[in-house]
Amino acid sequence: MAGSLAGMVSTIVTYPTDLIKTRLIVQNLLEPSYRGILHAFSTVYQQEGFLALYRGVSLTVLGALPFSAGSLLVYMNLEKLWNGPRDRFSPLQNFVNVCLAAAVTQTLSFPFDTVKRKMQAQSPHLPHHGGVDVRFSGAADCFRQIVKAQGVLALWNGLTANLLKIVPYFGVMFGTFEFCKRICLYQNGYIVSPLSYKLTPGVDQSLKPQELREFKKFFKTGQLKSKKPTL
Repeated sequence: MAGSLAGMVSTIVTYPTDLIKTRLIVQNLLEPSYRGILHAFSTVYQQEGFLALYRGVSLTVLGALPFSAGSLLVYMNLEKLWNGPRDRFSPLQNFVNVCLAAAVTQTLSFPFDTVKRKMQAQSPHLPHHGGVDVRFSGAADCFRQIVKAQGVLALWNGLTANLLKIVPYFGVMFGTFEFCKRICLYQNGYIVSPLSYKLTPGVDQSLKPQELREFKKFFKTGQLKSKKPTL
């Protein structure tokens, strides 16, 4: 819950930069409407108002629902795929797991991203309405107009390019996270190698790092460090 709320707040705070990025990408270089980031911010604010900077933000929030559901769906079935517990996966298995989860979640949530981008790009103050190929009055109408003009599959236009960016991104990010976690477990003596989750024989995995260090020290010196009372 805390992570979801933090993600939602950060998305809302930084959303105007995403809209400006889209405007700068889609503008015609032969008829540029913006000279740069700051000029784009000021122009959108002056011509369309403050709320225009948040056009399509609701699609980002709604898109998070299938994204979360897809992640949960994949991770709940990983044990069946590999016939083993998730905390004992190899680095390659972790990489494949994350790539699968990213592919599924991006595919499920991509229609929301398609509509969001069109809402960000469209503006009556831009040449050809920002180059958007359909006219709409809101998010729901944008969905309808896309399906009516181009068919349902048009909601997934650009999915392949998006997957080529997102899938390896998440794979490398979470693969690095798992490797760093194994290094920490190895340094604290819980596992025998940073390359696997093989447990160190005779080590109580429920002990905290400080307790484990004191336990090892006791076996070496026969003395435990006394703790000062906290009350």
